[in-house]
Amino acid sequence: MKVIVGLGNPGHTYHATRHNMGFMVIQRLAGRHQASLESRLLSPSDGRPAAVHGEYQDAGETVRLLMPLTMMNESGEALRAAGHVPKELLIVCDDVNLPLGTMRLRTEGGAGGHHGLQSCLEALGTEAVARLRVGVAGGALPKELREYVLSAFPSTERPVVKQMVEQAADACELWSREGIERAMNSYNKAQDA
Repeated sequence: MKVIVGLGNPGHTYHATRHNMGFMVIQRLAGRHQASLESRLLSPSDGRPAAVHGEYQDAGETVRLLMPLTMMNESGEALRAAGHVPKELLIVCDDVNLPLGTMRLRTEGGAGGHHGLQSCLEALGTEAVARLRVGVAGGALPKELREYVLSAFPSTERPVVKQMVEQAADACELWSREGIERAMNSYNKAQDA
């Protein structure tokens, strides 16, 4: 099984914010593959809902789409509930260090200041987890990033956001079919060109 985990904050308040890029990609993939994101996983620590997920078949492989129901900084709880091994996972998250319209795939590494990703790495006990970082920086960053990442994209950026969600979903599909190296070679080169 391949598992694509999109990071974000649950609830309507955060729906179209920069920090919810991971959710946007998962929702796009669910739409493409008619996957219902209604199955729930419960937290092993307290029994609260930790994640929703759905599955689809692609090239003979089951692909699970997973969205944590915890707040961003507790995203690792969803991975504890799911019980997947790191080699099955691709974590999709926003990155304020990348310009809007760019993305980077990596096989491993630190969290780079992203608290949701840090929570996931801690839950898994390793940094050897594939991740897709999607750029959300629309110009110079403010000193206080919390308000910025929890803000909605302005109308001038929405066409680029829509394009990035599509491209990130394409990259996720390539990862699930052909692996991280192939996806990196295709999408990281495209970004560098």
